[in-house]
Amino acid sequence: MMSNATPSRKGMDRAGLYALGCLLLVGTFLALSLVVAKLADGAGAPRLTFLMTSMAGAGIVLGTIGALQRRSMALNRRTLEYAAVAGALFAVPNALAFLAIRHVGAGFISLSFAFPILLTWLLAVWLSLERLRALRLLGVLLGLSGGLVLAAAKAGGAGGAQGWVLLVLAMPLVIALGNIYRTLRWPDGTAPVFLAALMMFGGAVTLLPFVLLLEPGQSLVLFTTGAALRLLLVEVAVFSVLYLFYFVLQKLAGPVYLSQIGTVAALVGTLIAVLALGEAPPPNLGLAALLVALGTVLFHRGARAASVPSGARTT
Repeated sequence: MMSNATPSRKGMDRAGLYALGCLLLVGTFLALSLVVAKLADGAGAPRLTFLMTSMAGAGIVLGTIGALQRRSMALNRRTLEYAAVAGALFAVPNALAFLAIRHVGAGFISLSFAFPILLTWLLAVWLSLERLRALRLLGVLLGLSGGLVLAAAKAGGAGGAQGWVLLVLAMPLVIALGNIYRTLRWPDGTAPVFLAALMMFGGAVTLLPFVLLLEPGQSLVLFTTGAALRLLLVEVAVFSVLYLFYFVLQKLAGPVYLSQIGTVAALVGTLIAVLALGEAPPPNLGLAALLVALGTVLFHRGARAASVPSGARTT
């Protein structure tokens, strides 16, 4: 019996390390995508057009990777629905982030990504994807308290940007809904790289009417301004790596584990914003970070099993 248990345990350890590696990679690249957006805004790139074009470019890259790997890439009613809904739930928070970044800063937006894990867990419990555990609930409440402390301090010193602060605080809910939707509606037998490409194209299509309405005729700026074009190419590369491994992680570990990328993005993004972009640390950052960190530790201690959760579930 010992010989049978040992390989199984090693397999679980390898899966856990693989999931952790994906988590750190995806969280870091999520923070980098916000930094590139901040730089593109400073270079005069139209924000929604920049985001839409980055999504479309990443969709082409990911679709090409899927084709070269000879992955299953069937277009049917289920995958088209997945592209439309997952794309919209992806595009909305990203558009909010890109629009708000000049008003509230990359650091505050990065910190907002720490909270989808809490909301994702609440939705997972409500939908019976996870069991309600008291220690995890306490972690959720502490983490949300940290978010409220940070938001109140930021809103108090935001001047005329309170509306943008509130919009940014709506992002975690939309992200959490996207995490749950992608798990419940994952098309059976479909490769992660193809679903990532579908989400990119769906997000670009979602943004197209807003780009035509709010930024008509501004797309040429992306291709005629050297700095904007270079940042666009960087963002396409960042999105391609980010969302390829994003879907790999979701399939491997499930929506609640996936949503931990926000904690990594919050830390990396805030450090980059303060150290590289020269942003002032958000007010009450220390207290908020302590509450979020304590809540996150309690949240994970509330899990009974140390193994990685099961992969994406289909219906």
